[in-house]
This record gives sequence, structure tokens and C-alpha cells, in this order.
Amino acid sequence: MSRNHIWSTNLRFNLDKDIQRKAWEYLQTMDRQVFKSYSQVIAVAVVDFFVRYYRKQDDPYLETREREERFVSQIVAAVQVAMEKSLPVFLAGYTAGAGQAAQPQKHESVPPMAEDIEPDPEPDIDWGFLGE
Repeated sequence: MSRNHIWSTNLRFNLDKDIQRKAWEYLQTMDRQVFKSYSQVIAVAVVDFFVRYYRKQDDPYLETREREERFVSQIVAAVQVAMEKSLPVFLAGYTAGAGQAAQPQKHESVPPMAEDIEPDPEPDIDWGFLGE
């Protein structure tokens, strides 16, 4: 590569300014196995910043849609986990009940005891994301 294709510039960071101090700290702690040089990191960051900046200029609802997509993904994941936990229990009960379907059912007038009621099968699902 010829010298005409390489441009040099100086950067200075004012460590009294929060964003510049954070940028400097990231540069000092970056993984040298992943990021080979300051130039590479800064070039990637600048390109990423401006690509996103211009996309937002063209599409002012971009961030809103991205948040909605993350929210929907969280809901889908929570439903998937709940189904993975409760579907085997449901199917086992269904298949056990299918063999008894031909027999007449007795209806008891006494309500079931507390220990006879099955607990909620998905108590460990973190539904906290719904409030975000």
C-alpha cells in the first residue's frame, strides 16, 4: 500500500469529560487479541456510529421498533420456556385421562383439598421484563 493511502491524525482525550474518559478507558482495556490497534477500533466505532446515525435520520422510529422487537423476543422466549416446562405435564395428564374417557365421571360436591391442587408449573419465570 502506498504512503498516499495512509492518513495520520492526532486524538486527544480530556479526561475531565465523562465520555472522553470512558473512551480512553475502553482503549486502555481493550483485548489486543481481538482489536489489533487503536486505528482499527476507532475506525469501526466511527463507521458504526455514522451508519446508525444516518439510519435514524432516514427512519426516526428505528429505535422504537428495535425496542419492540427486543420486547417481543423476550415474550417469545418466556413462552417457549413455559411450554417446555408445562407441555410434558399436560401431555402426561392428557394421555392418562384419555384411557379413562370411556368411564363415566363422578362429580364430587366437595371442593378439592389444597394439597390436591397442582402448583403453578412455571413459578420461576421472570416476568419482570413486562415492566420495562
